[in-house]
Amino acid sequence: MNRITFFVLFIFFLFFLNVNAQVITEDYVRADTLLKRNNKVYNGAVRANWIAETSSFWYKNRERNGEVYYKVDASNGRKSKAFDHKKLANLLNKENNTSHTPGKLPLTDVKFHNVNELTFMADGTQWRYFIKNNRLEKDTVSVEANTVQRRWRGHKETTKVLSPDGKWEAFIRDNNIYVCPAGNEKECVALTVDGSPNLYYSSRIMWSPDSKKIATVKIRDVKERRIPLIESSPDKQLQPILQWRDYAKPGDVIPVHLPVLFDMELKKQIPLETGLYQHQFMLTLDEWRKDSSGFIFSFNQRGHQRYIVAEVNAETGNIMHLADEKSDTFIYYYKVYSHFLESGETLWVSERDGWRHIYLLSGETGEVKRQITKGEWVVRDILRVDEEHQLIYFTASGFNEGEDPYNLHYCTIRMDGSGFTDLTPENGNHTAMFSNDYAYFVDTYSRPDLPPVSILKKTSDASTVSVLEKCDISDLLAEGFTMRKVFQAKGRDAKTDIWGTITYPSYFDDSKSYPVIEMIYAGPHDSHVVKDFRAFNHLIDKTAELGFIVVSIDGMGTYNRSKAFHDVCWKNLKDAGFPDRILWMKAAAEKYPYMDISNVGIYGWSAGGQNAMSALLFHNDFYKVAVAFCGCHDNRMDKIWWNEQWMGYPLDESYIACSNVENAHLLKGKLFLINGELDDNVDPASTLQVVKALMDSGKNFDQLYLPARGHSLGAPFELRKMNDFFVKHIMKQDPPEW
Repeated sequence: MNRITFFVLFIFFLFFLNVNAQVITEDYVRADTLLKRNNKVYNGAVRANWIAETSSFWYKNRERNGEVYYKVDASNGRKSKAFDHKKLANLLNKENNTSHTPGKLPLTDVKFHNVNELTFMADGTQWRYFIKNNRLEKDTVSVEANTVQRRWRGHKETTKVLSPDGKWEAFIRDNNIYVCPAGNEKECVALTVDGSPNLYYSSRIMWSPDSKKIATVKIRDVKERRIPLIESSPDKQLQPILQWRDYAKPGDVIPVHLPVLFDMELKKQIPLETGLYQHQFMLTLDEWRKDSSGFIFSFNQRGHQRYIVAEVNAETGNIMHLADEKSDTFIYYYKVYSHFLESGETLWVSERDGWRHIYLLSGETGEVKRQITKGEWVVRDILRVDEEHQLIYFTASGFNEGEDPYNLHYCTIRMDGSGFTDLTPENGNHTAMFSNDYAYFVDTYSRPDLPPVSILKKTSDASTVSVLEKCDISDLLAEGFTMRKVFQAKGRDAKTDIWGTITYPSYFDDSKSYPVIEMIYAGPHDSHVVKDFRAFNHLIDKTAELGFIVVSIDGMGTYNRSKAFHDVCWKNLKDAGFPDRILWMKAAAEKYPYMDISNVGIYGWSAGGQNAMSALLFHNDFYKVAVAFCGCHDNRMDKIWWNEQWMGYPLDESYIACSNVENAHLLKGKLFLINGELDDNVDPASTLQVVKALMDSGKNFDQLYLPARGHSLGAPFELRKMNDFFVKHIMKQDPPEW
């Protein structure tokens, strides 16, 4: 064999090594049965259910021989079966003429009232089981209690609001607020007479604890925009049905709520100076001070760049700001946190130093008295404020060097800023369930590449009482299961670490080559890459199983990192972290040669649908094929609360610059648009306007408009259509017949 012949054969060998095998029906069938992976996962994450006020809890564990209910005494870590499973199965079978086995008891809505008594639903009946006596009886008490609860919830609570001392009732009549002696409507007094259908007093009536004052809001209402939805194929008639949904959009005129205060002894309104709070996105009443000295309200200025927590003096009506947060970009109002201490001071969470941290604010001036947590990491949520012991329980992430900065940890710190403790130091994403007195907690942690471990711990020193379960995936590994890989690479600034995961087909072979697809969701309201172990994710694994590597990445512009990281989205949702995502994939492909990024695909839902199409408009030199589900393709067309939060108010040219409709002429690559006609989360017209813009620009694309479907798309039909699209345009193969 001469050198030329050898070289030609070698080239052909490399070609066939990297070309994708033909995708056949059996590949789709296998992808559709991946859910069975969950059946081969044993001793998974423990979900602790604490029993009343005791230091004991119960949990259900899936084991090789079936499901087992355990109870654990946290004081000593002693674990035992919660009851005799065989005895309970025999009782149920006798009562209902069934054939339940001890390892598969049909129990739902399980509640332990104490360690020896529980209630549950089984075979359509509510039961009460007495463990010691092995006695099972129908639980009519619980059923009646549930019925009463349902009736109470259905009752119109706003009819009358009783004062704390039980002497007075307040209510709304003809848009005005009235009070009368309890049970005596003949002596009612109108506290207001100026209410009208569009300028009325709210039925959210708050009595002061001493029953001497009333706080509520006066509402200047507007007629909200409505969007039409056509139900083209109703079940009960031939002809389509026109439906309407209230749906405010960015820039719309919205209602204004202003606080009002009434003196019950004088039966008159105390004037408040509320001019500062007219230009609002939202104003809500929070609570009265326990000593009735004043009530607190929260004000979010339209545009989300100023947020005020204010206190109204109950005697004078003067308004003092307990917190006044301002930002040149945005304040994420959904994550605002305040806690009012007995001392009059306020615990406040702010990003004013560039990271989300806890502050102590003066109750007199609203100025910062102390920054309680500090550092280049973020406080995620406040769980509990223990004023007696001056201790704050909270979750946080990003403070362990080298660890995924999104991993959630449970922490405590004293209100003076000392004694920071990570109760969950293990490298992983944690979920903790505390006992009612917070003396103990069950900590479960995992990572995409680490099955869950569940530990019982003592809160005071974070010491381990006992290891409850370690997840067993040996059966999966024996079948060749490849766990997701966690990967990090530098972002656009060459400094910031960008994190994501890599998902493989079950038959992965690192000597071969696999095309890459990204599942994207770049909504700024959170970070989105799953940080826990998952044996199966139906929105990712089915696609990977057809011969793709699927990646998920949290790029700049998403939440749970620094304020600067988050601010990338400001008036710039089309950015979607794409510069970081592309660099991440290039770095991953360099490290892992089996990742083929020559013809990258992308797909996503909702905001991710907007992102997926944007990839083919603004980054079509890298992304080549996209599937966009129910995308909000123009932020002027989508719901007001989400879009004004990130794109600002009033509307400006940034909305146009970010619009997939306005930029449809830039399309390159293969695009598939999918949405439902009854989507009341994202106006279906948003996708149809993209369709028209693409048609007007002479662009070729595919579209699937689903009858009788809303925003939650992910059923087998549309997922099969998506995967067919990727097989055809990325693998360059004709997908098999259905």
